[in-house]
Amino acid sequence: MAISKILYMKDCGSGFHGRHLKTALEYVMNPEKTRDGRLIGGINCQPDNAFEQMKATKRKFGKIDKRQGYHIILSFKEGEIDSDKAYEITRRFVEEYLGKEYEAVFCVHDNTDHIHSHTVFNSVSFVDGKKYRYEKGDWAKEIQPITNRLCEEFGLSTIDIETDKNEKHEYYHEWNEYRDGKFVWSDMIVRDLDACILQAGDFEQFLELLHDKGYEVKQGKYLAVKPPGMNRFKRCKTLGENYSEERIRERIPTEDLAFYQAMKQEIQPEIVKCYVRRYRRAKMSGIQKRYYAKLYRIGKLKKKPYSQAWKYKNDIKKMQKLQQQYLFLVRHNVHNVVELAATVDNLTGKKKEASTEKSRVYRSREKCKTIFAIADDLEELKTAENSYLNGDKFFEEEHNQWINLMSQLQQEGYSLEEVEQLKEYYREQYSIVSSKEKVVFKELNLGKSIVKDMISDNEDRTMIEDNTKNKITERTKQKQPIR
Repeated sequence: MAISKILYMKDCGSGFHGRHLKTALEYVMNPEKTRDGRLIGGINCQPDNAFEQMKATKRKFGKIDKRQGYHIILSFKEGEIDSDKAYEITRRFVEEYLGKEYEAVFCVHDNTDHIHSHTVFNSVSFVDGKKYRYEKGDWAKEIQPITNRLCEEFGLSTIDIETDKNEKHEYYHEWNEYRDGKFVWSDMIVRDLDACILQAGDFEQFLELLHDKGYEVKQGKYLAVKPPGMNRFKRCKTLGENYSEERIRERIPTEDLAFYQAMKQEIQPEIVKCYVRRYRRAKMSGIQKRYYAKLYRIGKLKKKPYSQAWKYKNDIKKMQKLQQQYLFLVRHNVHNVVELAATVDNLTGKKKEASTEKSRVYRSREKCKTIFAIADDLEELKTAENSYLNGDKFFEEEHNQWINLMSQLQQEGYSLEEVEQLKEYYREQYSIVSSKEKVVFKELNLGKSIVKDMISDNEDRTMIEDNTKNKITERTKQKQPIR
């Protein structure tokens, strides 16, 4: 039986939008929980560089803010599955549910009694830039049905999604715990609470440290916290006796680094004996020793280097080049030399058009150079002007400069907001025409390389034919009788 749950990661603001996404990836890929990384996999990205690739996708489509990613958890019934089977089920789930559109990292944690898997994926599709949208009811329509079907294929029990509300499911309590995320968040919350207790001087500072970590705190009858990405508040007292509000207040003045160091010193190391049954290696006979000595002398037993990839570097480059050339022919529907020449001529014309368009945008932008320079000077004076308006007369000179520059801008017929919009417009236009020129230039070079290779092949073929004809002529002359 596998129970699925989906969470989301919020935006952390303009300072670091993807902080929660990066933290989630680091958490799920913890080597201590994934057998030193053996239970980590990725779809449409490399796990080691997943955050950078996800960030690049967001930048490509201009969607770096708001929800950063999503977190799907599959938890399996205790004792029903091993980590390898859980990894395979998770991999197939991710391929089916996310594999066509989203970059995702999935990991299996087997460091607890309940084996469970985590899947963290980008909120932005690398295909069309659309954001993933979780609608109410998607869990029952898509996520859990896929999970149930995969569990059936592997001979595991499943959850009845349509179970009557009044009927008590056999694993309802367990399901409720996993749905609320207790098994995922508790360890992390305890770790953060201990860290804040260790650093805080009093209870108010303890609450401030929690806020700095992104926690929401609710103080009522019971102290409750909600970490970033968790849907509900968690009462601290449910984490153990040491985490009620009263106990936390008692721990803050007594616990510091020295306290923990003293605790560690109380645990004395001890030598653990381990008896291993050893087997003697069978001795070689005289003829075997002479045979192996002969193999060593002729170099048959020399250790081979770990990797031979360097030998095939040029072949790999050649293969990649041929693949690019093949895709070029497919994209442009080229079937013969005439169509290839026409395609190259067409791309040459497009390159000239793109360069001309780029030059036009550049010249238009240069005409606004004066007002752009005034806007830049105003941007530098903006902080000083705000201070002057708030009553700080120290910046009176900067204020006069601001007034002078604003009057110059008005004489040109623009407001500061209009100039900023104009700068953004030309920045976007220049980026578009530059990207267009780059794409056409790359295609043109690819077409030219195909033409060049064809000419080179024809020259080589002609040279071989000429050499063959010369050899045949010489042999014919040698065979003719002397008269």
